This record gives sequence, structure tokens and C-alpha cells, in this order.
Amino acid sequence: MTDLFTEKSKNFDASDMVRNMSSAVGSSILKNIPFNEIMNVMDFGAGTGLISSHVAPLVNKIVAVDISQSMLEKLTSKPELSGKVQAVCRDIIDKPLDEKFDLIMSAMALHHVKDTNDIIRVISEHLKPDGRIALADLDKEDGSFHPANTEGVFHFGFDRDELKEILENNDFCDIRFTTAHIIHGETKDYPLFLVTAKKS
Repeated sequence: MTDLFTEKSKNFDASDMVRNMSSAVGSSILKNIPFNEIMNVMDFGAGTGLISSHVAPLVNKIVAVDISQSMLEKLTSKPELSGKVQAVCRDIIDKPLDEKFDLIMSAMALHHVKDTNDIIRVISEHLKPDGRIALADLDKEDGSFHPANTEGVFHFGFDRDELKEILENNDFCDIRFTTAHIIHGETKDYPLFLVTAKKS
């Protein structure tokens, strides 16, 4: 599998946009999810662990899943995540984990997955009964957020009502959207939603 993030991973954490977005999304997850020290969490599309860093002190463990080995190498090099976060490089649609979680969280990963219904189904299957999700991504946009022809981008954000329907069809209830952050582009703004829900 080609790692599309080999170059991007080198300076990923140095980006002000990335840091501000991760801080806002992390804060929004902390505000909207009840955490405890026995929780086991999956960080889907974990990247360099910026979201995991917010959550790790509050839970039992985090399994950080990503298809980019270079991003996960950045994550595992961070001392604050040592012993708390386990990195797993794989596509869980093709090769699910043999573990179920209390929470699955994600930031800016859904638009990199071709079949949204497929990944929501797989996320649901990886949750314990009454498990929760906290998924952040772009609201529907005109395609200008990423440079033209960026590899691995399958969706120009998401319509909240359409995503809610996909979640309902995959056994989620108590579905709530909030605007977690706004990325200020050169010519326009790009809102990010956080959707939380419980597996019914």
C-alpha cells in the first residue's frame, strides 16, 4: 500500500492550521464525550496522534489506527503517548481488529475513505454495545479545501443530514452535530463538524 503521507508527515505537527484544528477538535471531543479511566478507545486515522494526545490521560488505552506508517512513526516517537497508545497500520475495512471499543474517534479521516457507508458500518462493528463515536470532518465544501487532484481525497466534506442517515442505518442513535472549528482559508472559511452518537 502506497503511503500518501510520507512527505506530509515530516512537518505535519508544525502546521499552525493542523495544530489549531487538532486543538479545537480535541477540546470539542472532551466536551461532548464522558471519559473514564477504564475506557478503551480507537483513534481512526490517527495520524501523528494529535487527537490521541488530548484523550490519552483520561482513558485506559488508545489503539491508533492509520494506513500511513510514516504518520504512525511520528505518533510512537512521542513520549507522552508511550505506554498508553498502541499504533496499528492497517485498513480496518479489509482487515478488522479483533477488539471492540468504548469509543471510536476520528479527525479529518472520513473524507479519505471512498465508501462512507462501509467505514461507518465497520466502525459500528468495532464498538461495544452502547459504545460511542466522535467523528470530526469538513462540512460539505466546493472542493477548494485540498489542492486540485490531491490523491486519496474522495469527498469534498459531508452533508450533515446525509451523514446522519448513514449513521442511523448503521445502528446509531442520539446523533448530535456541533461545529467544532472553522478553518480560515485565503478566500473562504471551511467549517468542521463533530458528530457524536451512541450504538443502539
